[in-house]
Amino acid sequence: MLIRIALPSEAPALAALGERLWRETYTGLIPASNLELHLAETFGPRQQAEELADPACRTLVIVEGNALLGYTLLQARGPEEGRASFHFVNPLEVARFYVDASLHGRGAAQALMAAALDHAASAGHDGVWLQVWEQNPRAIRFYAKAGFQDVGEATFRVGEQVDRDRVLVHNLMNLGF
Repeated sequence: MLIRIALPSEAPALAALGERLWRETYTGLIPASNLELHLAETFGPRQQAEELADPACRTLVIVEGNALLGYTLLQARGPEEGRASFHFVNPLEVARFYVDASLHGRGAAQALMAAALDHAASAGHDGVWLQVWEQNPRAIRFYAKAGFQDVGEATFRVGEQVDRDRVLVHNLMNLGF
């Protein structure tokens, strides 16, 4: 298992991975029409190529053999106005974080999060934040074990549906929130 920065040529494979992992995670939990709308808006080779080319974004991938089996999309930005109660000078968002089920229990998610936090610190970010669906207790537990703290809530649109997320932060500089 190797964790590295995604290559621009991997946009199609990253799009397929992202869509597959999103479907596996949320099928049956989100109405199919909203799921399909979200996938069409979020994933696809064009969208992934744009994110890979964006200097404010960094995508880290887990590679095993020749297969991409997990990834995180990191974006140098803070939350939208009024959405969270934390104050970082140079925040980094974990916008997506997904690991293939075949890697569960093998330390892959922990290694990917460690790589994301290392990237954030080395790039001069003082804090990392993310949103997680409040109905995903497994993910919430994972993020808590990784050092994230709950600081509030935000909304997240999936197609026509609006869900409530928890906003979690990881302070990289040991400053107060």
